[in-house]
Amino acid sequence: MAVNLVRMTKRLQQIRVALAYTVEEAGKATGLDVHRLLRIESGDATPTGDEILILASLYDCDFRTLIDETLSPPAQQTDILFRRYGDSFTPEDRRAIQEFLHLCQIEASLERQLGLVNEAVNFKWSGTIFKAHGQQVAEALRTRLGYSDNEAPRDIYSDFRRIGIHIFRRKLVNNEISGLYIEDPVAGHCVLINYNEDIYRQRFSVAHEVAHAIFDSSDGMMLTFQFNSAKYDKNELKEIRANSFASQYLMPLTMLRRIPKVDESSVPEWAQKFRVSTAALAKALRDANLIDENMGKQIRGASVPRNEKIDPEAPENLTEAQKRRRLGLLERGLSSHYVDLCFKAHDQGVISTGRLAEVLRVEYADLADIGMLFGRTIGHGI
Repeated sequence: MAVNLVRMTKRLQQIRVALAYTVEEAGKATGLDVHRLLRIESGDATPTGDEILILASLYDCDFRTLIDETLSPPAQQTDILFRRYGDSFTPEDRRAIQEFLHLCQIEASLERQLGLVNEAVNFKWSGTIFKAHGQQVAEALRTRLGYSDNEAPRDIYSDFRRIGIHIFRRKLVNNEISGLYIEDPVAGHCVLINYNEDIYRQRFSVAHEVAHAIFDSSDGMMLTFQFNSAKYDKNELKEIRANSFASQYLMPLTMLRRIPKVDESSVPEWAQKFRVSTAALAKALRDANLIDENMGKQIRGASVPRNEKIDPEAPENLTEAQKRRRLGLLERGLSSHYVDLCFKAHDQGVISTGRLAEVLRVEYADLADIGMLFGRTIGHGI
């Protein structure tokens, strides 16, 4: 394949700038000479194959997107996102988001190779009321996934992956960011949730971002801020619709109406049953006219004890040390779904052991320990 040197060097410079690396930082991180990098980016020098692989590793992208002009540039989506919301992202968050998109692309590729692609669902809604749109689609999705009227979802991450959405959680430096949605040209619907949020708040956030995937994919991307952020617009119709979807999916009106007694002492128990924050439950009850504003203020002050909150991706059958390490991986974006998928691809000979370590972002020597955390073993060493 003939490589267009001008376009390749432009892509290299574009992604370095998008990820807020100076040439000096890129040189230090890769071990490449700064003057050599400048000559490569200016088109005065042709990078070797090894240099392309080293830079692709630093920039968290498929090396082919750097050299093949028929593929989308590696920074195409992130560059647009960062330009649109530039001051919201630290350099660390820019790189975390780029890594997230790369993981989505890897996940999508492995799913295709293993024949595990989930068929996307086309939803329909009617009327001009955005809030009603969210309720309609949430009810339709609950029905499609087999939930009864009096059943609260448990593993919503699994639910949404079943309709073809790639979901990752990752700690971000900017705590004002709740989550984001990106329509990636390779992976499709991609959702990132800020792992700094409360566990139950993350459940609401992921449902909110999935609503953007369903309703607002034509926008290409959406960034959601925390409710208490000055950047959050509570009157934005798309945000109202996404909140309506999340609320109805997690706390269907049929269940809310069956709560026999609502007060400050009973709300934590019901919040635990729905696995939502008391603030989210208070708002849902208020929106349904099941409580007044004074009661809403009272019950928002109650809470579910942190140690009683349940995360479906952090199983309890581990030692404390194992649990801390597994949660550490989750903070970096490695969900149990993603890790299981990678091991399955290795077991079936789709990827080598070396590639397994690469896609899991760990050293080769750490694979056995990672496998133990997730109940997997290294069956062979291709």
